Amino acid sequence: MTKTDVGTLVRHWRHQRSRSQLDVAYDVGVSPKHLSFVETGRSRPSPELIDAIGVHLDIPLRERNTMLLAAGFAPRYRHTSLDDPSMSGVAESLQRLLDTHDPYPGLVLDRHWNVVLANRGARALAALLPEHLAGPPMNVFRASLHPDGLAAHTLDFDRWATHLLTQLHRLVAVTGDPGLVEIEGEVIRYPNIVELLARTDWSAATGAPELLIPYRLDLDGIELSMFTTLTTFGTPRDITLDELAVELFFPNDAVTADHFRRSPTTQEHT
Repeated sequence: MTKTDVGTLVRHWRHQRSRSQLDVAYDVGVSPKHLSFVETGRSRPSPELIDAIGVHLDIPLRERNTMLLAAGFAPRYRHTSLDDPSMSGVAESLQRLLDTHDPYPGLVLDRHWNVVLANRGARALAALLPEHLAGPPMNVFRASLHPDGLAAHTLDFDRWATHLLTQLHRLVAVTGDPGLVEIEGEVIRYPNIVELLARTDWSAATGAPELLIPYRLDLDGIELSMFTTLTTFGTPRDITLDELAVELFFPNDAVTADHFRRSPTTQEHT
């Protein structure tokens, strides 16, 4: 990439966030004229300006490094594998969080929603998957939406699938990540998703999200109902941490809570 490419990247992310040059310039403390010069390649931004733009436009750390490199500067954000010894404390803490959440399912996801860590409750649900969806890595979008996967056990599939497709579409829009673009292109070709999109007003479905959407499964005639929470790290300085999320499933009724408490995974845990 040439140094002027940074201007194209700044303009791309500003448009992605639907922000004007005037708004962004005032937020980061430069004149609109200077920001315009940056975007057209007439002026090279400093690393501090690139960082400020990244913060105010909520640009992923991975992409901020790309912008710094495009401007001719060294990356500022590390990218450390969760398997690296320096991350052992983080990995152990995340696994401890998931194990504490047992017997209810808990997952740690990467930027593509591939499962990085899981507890016993989550592995029990993963056991329902055929080999080609179980991974590794197991991808939540593929596992949940593929007709051979958890979709076969999902009650009110249209509602849950629409929720996941909306999540995926927003992730693609926010990050522009090619891996997520590929996953979205794949899942919308699943026959059950093709049928869903044909009978759904997608423009309405991608509007304001519902506050709480239960995840309902039929397991051998037992109806389980759960809701989920998604948690991310605050102010991370490492790309891996910036892209990780923790998804925890909670029982939505007494039947579901009792099922997980009585499951074989719970008995092993105790």
